[in-house]
Amino acid sequence: MIFALALLAAAAVIAGGLAIFGRSPAAEIAPPLPAARAQVPHASKTNENLVISVVGHVRSPGLVTVPSGSRVADALRAAGGATPGADLTALNLARKLTDGEQLAVGVPATSAAPAGSGAAASKIDLNSATAEQLDSLPGVGEVTARRITDWRTQHGGFASVEQLRDVDGIGASKFEKLREQVTVG
Repeated sequence: MIFALALLAAAAVIAGGLAIFGRSPAAEIAPPLPAARAQVPHASKTNENLVISVVGHVRSPGLVTVPSGSRVADALRAAGGATPGADLTALNLARKLTDGEQLAVGVPATSAAPAGSGAAASKIDLNSATAEQLDSLPGVGEVTARRITDWRTQHGGFASVEQLRDVDGIGASKFEKLREQVTVG
């Protein structure tokens, strides 16, 4: 009989232990997480002004300051507009500007020497050329021209023509085509 009572007591302890400890733990509720947001450039970057050198046939040539995101037409307007008769066909008035670039209004991108003079065409200065002037070089399109002007802005200009190799997209063969057509002033 004692054995039966001991067995009954053991069964009760086991049943109670299972009732108390045998359950799955209660599910924890995760704390609310912040929603992911797209990375937006710092406010100071988006509110920066661009300084543009406007030269050539404009009413007020010189440095103009325009808001970031401005286009060629905005810089032209800030310089008082083109003088009467100025040829604007070489300018892409819708192109976005980059800080530190120069706009040559009504001035040919490269001026060839008079026929028969024996002089070579003038070279394009990497430190003052506009994106349109750079775009006129062989193998340089709009994207590469923008990379050149961006590199110039980020590094304070070119110290030598060889630094053109540091610009993304300009490899050895493209550099050889450009080497004799550009200069650093």
